[in-house]
Amino acid sequence: MMRVLVADDQSLVRAGFVGLLRDMAQVQVVGEASSGDEAVALCRELNPDIVLMEVVLPGMGGLEATQRITSYDRFTSVIALTNCTQPPFPAQMLKAGATGYLTKQVTPTELEQALRRVFLGKRYVCHSIAEDLASYALSENVDTPFEVLSHREMQIMLMVVNCQKVNAISQSLHLSPKTVNSYRYRIFEKLNVKSDVELVLLAVQHGLIPQQPLTAKRATRHDARTEAVDQNGADAA
Repeated sequence: MMRVLVADDQSLVRAGFVGLLRDMAQVQVVGEASSGDEAVALCRELNPDIVLMEVVLPGMGGLEATQRITSYDRFTSVIALTNCTQPPFPAQMLKAGATGYLTKQVTPTELEQALRRVFLGKRYVCHSIAEDLASYALSENVDTPFEVLSHREMQIMLMVVNCQKVNAISQSLHLSPKTVNSYRYRIFEKLNVKSDVELVLLAVQHGLIPQQPLTAKRATRHDARTEAVDQNGADAA
C-alpha cells in the first residue's frame, strides 16, 4: 500500500487529486497540506511514502519543503505536481531532492505510473519536462538568469517576489532577518538587479510568476517595507 500526502494550496485542486488517488488500487491518502510548512510537519507526523508537492506554496514553499522532507526521512519520496514547467523549476526541484516531476496536465494513468515507479525507488519525469531538461542540458546558452541561484536563494527569491516580508520569510525558513537580507542582496547581485521591483519584473518576464496589473505597485510597497527592516529590524545572523 502506497501512503500518499498531497500538498497544494488550492483546495479544489487538492480535492480533485485526492479523489483520483482514492480510485487507485493500493493507494492510501494519509494527509493533505496547504503550505510548505504544513507539508513538512505532516510528513514528520505521518511518514508517508510519497508526497505530491506543488512547487509554489505559501510559507516556506515547495522547494524548501522538499529539501527538508527528503533530508529528514530518506524513505519519503517527493514528486513535484505543478504547473511550473519552465526552467529553472524542474532542475531546482530535482536538486532539492524530488525523485519525480509531473505537470498538472498529465493523465490519471500517468500519475499512477509515476507513483508506482517512485514507490519502487526509481525516478519519473513526465515526457514534456524530460525533453525540456535534455534540451537545456545540451544547450550552450542559459535561457534563464535564475539558473545561477541555489535552491535556498530560489526559494527566498520566490517569497520576495510574492511580497512576503523579511520577518515572515525569516520565520518560515528559521533564519534571522539579517541572514534573509544577506541572501536577498546576493540574489540581486547574481541577477544584476537593484531592487525588489526589478526582481519582480524579471520574474514576470521569465514566467516565474503570473503578470498582474498592480505587480510593480505592490513590489514598490514591498521595497519600502523591506528597507525599513534593513534599517531597523535586522538582527545578527
